[in-house]
Amino acid sequence: MMTSRERVLCALNHEEPDRVPVFFGTSGVTTMNTAAYDRLKAHLGLQTETRAFWRALQYCLVDEEVMVRFHSDGRPLFPGPAPSTLSRDLAPARFTDAWGITWQLQAGNHYFDIESAPLREATLDDIQRYPWPDLAHPTRFAGLKEKARAIREAGYAVVALSGISPFEFSYMLRGMDRWFLDLGGDHDFVHALMRKLTDLMRSAVERLLEEAGEYIDVLITGDDLGSQNAPLISTAMYRELIKPYHCELMSAIKRRTKARIFYHSDGNIYPLLNDLIETGIDVLNPVHVAARDMGDTARLKREFGNQLSFCGAVDTQWVLPHGTTEDVRREVRRRIKDLAPGGGYILASVHCIQPDVPPENVCALFEEAFAAGRYPIAG
Repeated sequence: MMTSRERVLCALNHEEPDRVPVFFGTSGVTTMNTAAYDRLKAHLGLQTETRAFWRALQYCLVDEEVMVRFHSDGRPLFPGPAPSTLSRDLAPARFTDAWGITWQLQAGNHYFDIESAPLREATLDDIQRYPWPDLAHPTRFAGLKEKARAIREAGYAVVALSGISPFEFSYMLRGMDRWFLDLGGDHDFVHALMRKLTDLMRSAVERLLEEAGEYIDVLITGDDLGSQNAPLISTAMYRELIKPYHCELMSAIKRRTKARIFYHSDGNIYPLLNDLIETGIDVLNPVHVAARDMGDTARLKREFGNQLSFCGAVDTQWVLPHGTTEDVRREVRRRIKDLAPGGGYILASVHCIQPDVPPENVCALFEEAFAAGRYPIAG
């Protein structure tokens, strides 16, 4: 029987392990919303404090007991908070983060919304004068080597969060409407902001890899590039304005570690997949199967399975919240059948599991993954 780490590495080498590996709680995109986790814990009879590692989006830290119960093969490695002159609590449900983005939790919501984007009215000169957080500060990475070594010695894959999301942070800092106007007509500003964010994020990931790179197996990156129906920007625009920075970041990572680069983007990004492969990514997540062109996972495996591994694909848009437990089990079997043959698949939900998902469906997801994921995969 393989260890969890051996199972993950085998799958990412496009070989068949003993069973399909599972990621649960290894990152924000493979965890649960805090309210959803509270429901699951009540169902399991578990009484622990629920903690969020990203306050704005309420991504929870999954307890070790729960990760063991659901056979998660990875364990997360988190850098600490970045020193910043901007972060402060403004009210119980309102705060400004290290980037200067102010977030507000509205009554009845499960996530904070962006109340104000600090660079909305910024000029080129303002980018240089802005009090950016110190992403490469040594305190963020102190002790990570020892934590990563302990995860490996326990037999799990080390899954580290890199913080690399320059496109997403551009629209959070600028405001999405203003950022898309920039993309359409102010390329000097786009390049200046992407350049600054790339420099900050590259310095941080290089420091992370200097500290713990020898133990990291999977490195989480991501930039949401897709809507439900199509990419947010054209292929030509991606190639001109965004791809060069992605290439630079992925190349910097690959020069410093053997870790596989995990890239997250929601939505229909099928038209961009060849470009993303060219940037150097290894693992595509979340395989947003409810988005146009992403639901035919057999086709994705056939067309891209020699170049990419896949993580995710179990539908969170309809099946998990609205389906029966048998619907969930059927969905798990379908994605395993499509994506697991020959290796190259880590099973997970499509993104963070939401509060409207019944706990019984969460249990069915991971129970069926364990039962149906044994190799050889049933036809």
